[in-house]
Amino acid sequence: MSAKIDAREPFDVVAVGAHPDDVEIVMGGTIATLTARGLRVLIVDLCDGEPTRYAPHGARREQAARAAELLGASRMILDFHDRLLEDTPSTRIAVAAIIRSSRPRFVLTSDGSGVHPDHKAVTGIVTHAVFYARLPKWNEVPGGEALADSEPHEIDRLFYGHCRMERPWHDFDFAVDVTGAYPRKTAAIDVYHSVFCGPQAARLERFRTEDQYVGSLVGVEYAEAFKARSPLLVADPTAFLKTPFG
Repeated sequence: MSAKIDAREPFDVVAVGAHPDDVEIVMGGTIATLTARGLRVLIVDLCDGEPTRYAPHGARREQAARAAELLGASRMILDFHDRLLEDTPSTRIAVAAIIRSSRPRFVLTSDGSGVHPDHKAVTGIVTHAVFYARLPKWNEVPGGEALADSEPHEIDRLFYGHCRMERPWHDFDFAVDVTGAYPRKTAAIDVYHSVFCGPQAARLERFRTEDQYVGSLVGVEYAEAFKARSPLLVADPTAFLKTPFG
């Protein structure tokens, strides 16, 4: 776990990724937009992403701290292992404990289906952790000690961003205009020299192209797409912004 985070601090948003750089790629513009509005965002990486291709051990952790700073977010890195992440009760409980302690309104993660098994695992881990966090009486459940001394917490919404290693989405539930925040997103991703170096550097342009494509669908320069865990609800339909063709 990275330093300088009090697990009891309240956060408005918790964004969970498998490895450092996942959250930045999928929803970095959204996080920068939220922090610019004064919301407190906690990024949680389930592992430190080691070993990494182009740097010695520890470099990616340092880069993650710098990337979070550029986005205006706090960060925690858990001690699970890259390549070996599994959706198990212990990983669910670890994330549920963070949700209970930070008490966010919103939880964000990515939607993965298996190109990288860690990305598939994080989707299930977070989905189930949100449910675990709201349940009482963990003192009566074997292995529930990590949740036994905390109060249940029910979030407002769980949203999934598009994992960039997966096939394109044919549709999505909403998009966030990240045009104004896009320089901060790209700066945060550019920090990861341990990952996006040599042949891997070409992937950065593909990430930008996807954000530009999603933006074109909703009439802005750059946007990030999300799906909702359950149907979206607004007080009235005028809450939605204008997009091309209505």
